[in-house]
Parts: sequence; C-alpha cells; structure tokens
Amino acid sequence: VVPAKFTDQDVRTPLKRKRALSQYLDYLVRLYRPQLKRIQLQFVFCTDSQLHTINMQFLQHDTYTDIITFDLSEKASELVSELYISTERVRENAQIFETDFQTELHRVIFHGVLHLCGLQDKKKADAAAMRQAEDNALVQWTALIS
Repeated sequence: VVPAKFTDQDVRTPLKRKRALSQYLDYLVRLYRPQLKRIQLQFVFCTDSQLHTINMQFLQHDTYTDIITFDLSEKASELVSELYISTERVRENAQIFETDFQTELHRVIFHGVLHLCGLQDKKKADAAAMRQAEDNALVQWTALIS
C-alpha cells in the first residue's frame, strides 16, 4: 500500500522521487502517531486561484496560502487526508526565502503532514516547534535521497 498519492490539477509539478517520498511520509507520520493502522495522504497540486477558492469555500478565509490540509479520518486508528498545495505560491515563496522550488515544496508537504500529526503553528512557540520539525524532516529527507 502506498500511503501517499500525488495529483496535478491544472498544473505540472516537477516532484521527484514520489515513491521514496511516499515511504518517507509514512515513516514521518508513524514517528508522531505510531498507533495508526492506515495512512492515506492525497496531495493535490493546484493553482493559486483554485486554492483560494477552497480557502473561501471551506474555511471562509479570503487569503492566499500555500497549503490547506483536510483530515477526513473517521477512526482514531487511521489517517485519511487531502492536502491541497498551490505550486504558484510555493514557487513565489521559494524566491522570497531564497531556496529552490523542490526544497520549498518538500517543506510545505512536511508542514501539512506535521499538522496532521498534531503540530500547530498559531502561537509563537508552536510555530517555532513546527519550523524545527520541518527542518528536521528536510534534513532527514535530504540525507535519505543523497
């Protein structure tokens, strides 16, 4: 069973090593939530306007964002989710943060998964913990594929 699936919706996402990434995401989730019996992560890469529409429709937020995460799980023993990512926003943020697209895309993917694992980022201390967890995931992922 492949825990993560990646779909492009009106964009072309040059995501590399999808099978390895899927396995790593399974590992990452199990670090935080070892009790899970089933993990299903559906990533949908889309445009800014598509993600803005989702943000308005489901969260009533009139803002642009790089990711929106939905936990659709019906049982405590499973994680079923959909994660929508604006590749336009990721590309823009990569420029702002002076990093490459792949690194920023992986950071956003890990960010969404870490939210599903219970990490938050609204408070300053929580945001710092989230950033540290993202950094750790990026370091591990980079070492794994090197």
